[in-house]
Amino acid sequence: MSLKERIGTVGLGLMGSSIATCILAAGHKVTSLVREESEIEPARKRILGFLAELHNEGLLKELPETAVGRLTITTNIAHLVDHEVVIESITEDVEAKKAVYKALENVLSNTAIIGSNTSAIPVSVLQAGLWHPERLLGIHWAEPAHITRFMEVICGKDSDVKYAGEMVKLAESWGKQPSLLRKDIRGFITNRIMYAMLREAFNLVENGYATVEDVDRSLRNDLGYWITFAGPFRFMDLTGIPAYLTVMKDLFPDLDNRQTTPEMMEKLVASGARGVGNAQGFYPYTKESAEAWEKAFSEFSYDIRKLAEKYPQE
Repeated sequence: MSLKERIGTVGLGLMGSSIATCILAAGHKVTSLVREESEIEPARKRILGFLAELHNEGLLKELPETAVGRLTITTNIAHLVDHEVVIESITEDVEAKKAVYKALENVLSNTAIIGSNTSAIPVSVLQAGLWHPERLLGIHWAEPAHITRFMEVICGKDSDVKYAGEMVKLAESWGKQPSLLRKDIRGFITNRIMYAMLREAFNLVENGYATVEDVDRSLRNDLGYWITFAGPFRFMDLTGIPAYLTVMKDLFPDLDNRQTTPEMMEKLVASGARGVGNAQGFYPYTKESAEAWEKAFSEFSYDIRKLAEKYPQE
């Protein structure tokens, strides 16, 4: 596999545009499939804006206009013929994703890698019914995909690990630090751990132990202080392993283990809250403050990447 071959993508929503930006910034030509002609110009403008951000931060050496010149956006799936890697990034809907893969199998070679940008759907479920399920992989990105170094490459039960190895190597050439899941599990690594944390966070708030603000403050200033530098196992190495076993014996039996979703979350979503996207969330926002938080998050993402790159990675 050539590390600068043309890469295909499917879907140019916010995440899909960010993924295309990452691949363009790495020097590839990109062919992106969208459903409607009306999506083409807004997507191109959004991607050009992301490339301009990367250029301003020193992460893209060429001009943004040069990089976006390697992008082809089309509504014709036949334009993906001869692509050896195609990454789908549409809605988290099993049937919609499987319909895309079926269509791709009609135009791609039998050995072309199909990557699914999914954060929770088991890859084995997505493989079912494909002619060549061995080349379908889960590729879990973090938002913003063009800034963060995170990626999880997931094998389903029918995946051939050689394709996963090729995908890991390719992702490393994009500036990612991918983790490989050799066995399929719902939620993969980071989401399983994050949602376990969220369950306990809701438990503390709903039962009156702390407010939303208290929980956020504690995690920002403890977990947030070290997690970019070291994952949990490295952190235990750094701070003394035996103490953690002592705490585990005492604390594990007391942690929340509910099987239902939090009532607080159900009510918030039912009210129409989407977070800063519509200035309605766990915190109060005005339109202006929501926009300011979005801007700050983008700036922070660049800053934390620069900080992380100063220290050992493995």
